[in-house]
Amino acid sequence: MHISHMLIDGTSVSSRKVDTIFNPASGEPVAGVAVGGREEARLALEAAKRAFPVWSSMPAEERSEVLREAARLVRQRRDEIARLLTLEQGKPLKSSRSEVLSAADVLDYYAEEGKRNTGQWLAGPHSRSIVLRQPIGVAALITPWNYPVDLLSWKVAPCLAAGCTFVSKPPSLAPLAATEFVRAVSDAGLPAGAANVVHGPGGTVGAELVESPISRKIAFTGETATGRAVMAAAAARIKRISLELGGQSPFIVCADADLPAAAASAAHRAFSNMGQICVSVNRIYVADEVAEAFTDQLVSLAESLKIGDGMQPGVELGPMFSSQQREKTKEHVADALERGAELLAGGSEPEGEEFSRGFFFRPTVLGRADHSMRVMMEETFGPVAPIMKFRSVQEAVALANDTEYGLAAYVYTGSLKTAMQVAEGLESGGIGVNVNSVIDRQAPFGGWKQSGLGRELGRWGLEAYLETKHIRVGVWKE
Repeated sequence: MHISHMLIDGTSVSSRKVDTIFNPASGEPVAGVAVGGREEARLALEAAKRAFPVWSSMPAEERSEVLREAARLVRQRRDEIARLLTLEQGKPLKSSRSEVLSAADVLDYYAEEGKRNTGQWLAGPHSRSIVLRQPIGVAALITPWNYPVDLLSWKVAPCLAAGCTFVSKPPSLAPLAATEFVRAVSDAGLPAGAANVVHGPGGTVGAELVESPISRKIAFTGETATGRAVMAAAAARIKRISLELGGQSPFIVCADADLPAAAASAAHRAFSNMGQICVSVNRIYVADEVAEAFTDQLVSLAESLKIGDGMQPGVELGPMFSSQQREKTKEHVADALERGAELLAGGSEPEGEEFSRGFFFRPTVLGRADHSMRVMMEETFGPVAPIMKFRSVQEAVALANDTEYGLAAYVYTGSLKTAMQVAEGLESGGIGVNVNSVIDRQAPFGGWKQSGLGRELGRWGLEAYLETKHIRVGVWKE
């Protein structure tokens, strides 16, 4: 069986402890992974510290060339990285290929953005002020299993473009594709130690990365509860942190919305990747007068999606990532039904021998939902779309804001006035108006409230890895 090794100081590193990664579609072993601990994390941090002066002193144009080459290598190795991603995570192979190509595009974007790190010259009567933006140092990058390549690229690319070096900890149960992504980046011409990967649990490897005096920047994507723990640990040394945490995204359908477009968008964002997306549609609010028509269309779309092993052609939805994720989804559905919701589609595992060994679950639509139900107030992270009616746009906004989360929200309407009023009233870091995605490489991404701290992507993503320095120079007249 293939063993995925760690990458420390430019060298593949094995371990006495090897965990097995299993395919969530079949339960079959995919590969082994060398598991490290605090010692390996410490060695990787030290390697990144040694590489930092070399990489950070390199001209931005030369770093840009390396990032361009990294993007080329990722595209060249797309099929193998995507295959590993589908085998370990479950998503359809087509989606995995798209994720890998998106990660390459992020590398290309920051290859250019890194060259735009311009300073300022400020003139005073007796002095001149120079404002510089310089790389912060060694970064610790901790990422989740739902988009292990794409979300890692959001950190790796701006980190390197800024002149920083890093140690990454990929998800313990899905580390294969992320590790190969970093290997491709490292092979592009980085100095040894600039890019490192350490496998292992958050309680040991993650803790060392966050607590060590070497790391000066922590970038974490994951659950809100874990994010709070990361923030508390980083506070001991006043570290710069970026946290992209949980969501509970509302989807508002106004009476004047294009219903076919709204239903198609809601279905895609609620069910793709089996709902295991931080910006997934978690709850749908529909104007009373169009609720029946919208619901019928959403149910039809949910029932038409093809479920199966992600390696098979034509599959639109793979398995859920784990039995724990599926059980949580089933618990949320059961709780909603007990509290008066109506099951309109899905709600159970698909029947058939081909689904018996994987963590499959049918796309689920619930009617008569309300805020007494867990599915409306907690992040399900599963393929469930609960629907609640509203009578006024003001009521819809109030319902949408009735949560501790604020990562993404969506509104469908034919009125520009309504769109702007709703978008400005929603307490969320990203608002999609007549689109079901708030992600754009050139725009900031991040959450309000308990959904996070800081921003990724765009120039904001680069700034997260830079420190500001003011140099004041006295001048005198002859």
